Amino acid sequence: MTDKVVIITGGSRGIGRATALAAAARGFRVVVGYASNEAAAKQVVGAIEAKNGTAIAVKCDVAKESDILALFKAADAFGVLGALVNNAGIVGPSMRVEDMSFERIQRMMAVNVTGSILCAREAVKRMSTRNGGKGGVIVNLSSVAAKLGSPNTYVDYAASKGAIDSFTVGLGHEVADEGIRVAAIRPGLIDTEIHASGGEPDRAHRLSQTVPMKRVGTVEEIANAIVWLMSDDASYVTSAILDVSGGR
Repeated sequence: MTDKVVIITGGSRGIGRATALAAAARGFRVVVGYASNEAAAKQVVGAIEAKNGTAIAVKCDVAKESDILALFKAADAFGVLGALVNNAGIVGPSMRVEDMSFERIQRMMAVNVTGSILCAREAVKRMSTRNGGKGGVIVNLSSVAAKLGSPNTYVDYAASKGAIDSFTVGLGHEVADEGIRVAAIRPGLIDTEIHASGGEPDRAHRLSQTVPMKRVGTVEEIANAIVWLMSDDASYVTSAILDVSGGR
């Protein structure tokens, strides 16, 4: 058990919500970052508190540096930061690259890549033994799309997750001897609302037969992998990318 703080961006729904609940069950004090859905974030906090956990909700659009700084300031007042889960991410409607607007691509990279890097920057400032910290763990959310490329659907999303893979390896090496472990999870087809935001709410189930296990994954299955990486059971794991994809 731990009394350290974990920041989970995009913590109000889907994988983020499941991770918040799983982390709280293991003794973490949870900072639930959310972009817009305050009611959903407060519901997560309430669910954690109902089981004698501790959590707060903090509004944060990770595409805005000022929001990220405010998120970490709120976490500082909440306790000692022990983990960061870079979960916030977006996907756009399915289309070919030739039809993508500048604004879409810019927003995709701002949220999925730049936001994750800036959050990691702030976490390292606090957790690195080089800076007087006590160490910690950063878990980035990638996607199997990084390997598959997602042609004709969202190559920009896949490219953003490819960047997360590279960032995970590089940052992990950079801070490996400073008490910080960095890893990533690559989910496959998971039953979450992100598909609806891309205009295809049934996408995961429609493609489930392309998965060797012949089913979609659950948010709890991803959350379990994330909290394992956050735990001492994964103490020799860094710069690693774990596929949680049913073999896809």
